[in-house]
Amino acid sequence: MLKILFICTGNSCRSQMAEGWVRALKNDVVEAFSAGIEKHGLNPYAVKVMAEVGVDISGQKSKLIPELPTMDFDYVVTVCDNARESCPVFPRRTHIIHIGFDDPPRLAGLCQLEEDKLACYRLVRDEIRKFVENIPDKLPGI
Repeated sequence: MLKILFICTGNSCRSQMAEGWVRALKNDVVEAFSAGIEKHGLNPYAVKVMAEVGVDISGQKSKLIPELPTMDFDYVVTVCDNARESCPVFPRRTHIIHIGFDDPPRLAGLCQLEEDKLACYRLVRDEIRKFVENIPDKLPGI
């Protein structure tokens, strides 16, 4: 099985959604992990919009990279620019790729209505799902 780590700044939203999507859609071929450069806690809006599509991430925890059980990853996917710029060094065989997704909390911060805020999270959730649906076929080196 491929081991993939998703990294974002606070491991609160995008990387958590990516981990959840992989576990829901690809757990037969990929072992997913997520971590952050910092720990911001699990975003409740991310939990809510993932639950809407039947993916429960409520048991996942915000964590730092050194807290992971392994550092032996086939792929490290940075999902925000800050994570790409701050990505630590991994073993030579690890493929590091960047897929920049919009920041749902930043987008939602521009909205007044709760439903509009949730729409921002749903948009990014669905973009992440499209990416995950193409794993492992569209990953470089495969």
